[in-house]
Amino acid sequence: MPTYEYECLKCGNIFDEFQSITAPPVAICPKEGCGGEAKRRFSPGAGFIFKGSGFYSTDYRSESYKKAAKSDGAAPPSSGASSGETKSGGASSSPPPKD
Repeated sequence: MPTYEYECLKCGNIFDEFQSITAPPVAICPKEGCGGEAKRRFSPGAGFIFKGSGFYSTDYRSESYKKAAKSDGAAPPSSGASSGETKSGGASSSPPPKD
């Protein structure tokens, strides 16, 4: 069941109500001595998490994957871009590819 946020138009009291989707909205402020009209506020609500099979493979990676990704992140990028420097003779400063 969702939690709805309401605001009293008379006293400005902001309050939450945990109620069914089919329940009628709260019409009267619950603050003692007020009794003003309450209106439901637009609120994004809380985030939710999908767990289980059937979701993207990049979501909720295992600790071993995170450790491997972190160690790969320490290596220089393999984009092929160089700093513009060359060794004498015009040779590239990058090491030969590994087999």
